[in-house]
Amino acid sequence: MSHLTTILAAAETHVELPMPTWAYGTIAIVIFLALLGVLFSYRDVANRHSHRSASDAASHAGAPGATHHGTGHPTQGH
Repeated sequence: MSHLTTILAAAETHVELPMPTWAYGTIAIVIFLALLGVLFSYRDVANRHSHRSASDAASHAGAPGATHHGTGHPTQGH
């Protein structure tokens, strides 16, 4: 057999999937829903633990070089 006929013969073989095609989509949806559940479980975590960082944030608010929103960019004196 020549190389071309070998390639053509291999192209005609049928590969059977291990499960129906709709099952692949179902598995993907289930995985994404599980990941969404993990993501949803972390919602509002920062607000639940704000009491732990409130005093630390207040002490850093007046730190040297601290910038606050709305003050604009510091000028370089140009």
